Amino acid sequence: MAPDPWSGVNFFIAGRTKMIEALKQKLGDEVEKLQYELNVTLPSEIRRAVEMGDLRENSEYKAALERQQFVRARLGQLRERLSKLSSIDVTQIATDAVGLGSQVTVKDEKTGLAETYQLVFGDALEFEEGQVTMSSPIGRSLLGKKVGDVAVLKLPTMMRRLKIAELRTIHDLSENDV
Repeated sequence: MAPDPWSGVNFFIAGRTKMIEALKQKLGDEVEKLQYELNVTLPSEIRRAVEMGDLRENSEYKAALERQQFVRARLGQLRERLSKLSSIDVTQIATDAVGLGSQVTVKDEKTGLAETYQLVFGDALEFEEGQVTMSSPIGRSLLGKKVGDVAVLKLPTMMRRLKIAELRTIHDLSENDV
């Protein structure tokens, strides 16, 4: 029987989706926590506040209702984000241009200083040093650029020209890098 030429492809793709899966897990955990709050914690707080009497001047009741609205809105946002994450096809991410997960080293044309960034989703609670979101000004200016291209970063006080010196896409990074 001939070896399957696609046998390594699924392993390769699985390694590259580590960042996406980690984010989906984090968002899923938040959904679970908020769902519990919405279905268990807040109803008991509202019930306790109602038992106190006059609802017109009951700050606990108003606070619980406001929190309930916030939790519902946040759950909607999280579910929408999870849906979008599920539709990401890693095989469609460019192999030669800056995109999701790329680690890019740029050289400021004015100062000559080199800086390295990794493009990540904007959902992270804490960013590691050098990580920028794809929706940030620097992230937007770098997206789609290739080695040798110049990204123009317009800031309120100045404009920076950053030449792409080195690029490692999500496909180039080892599983430990992602």
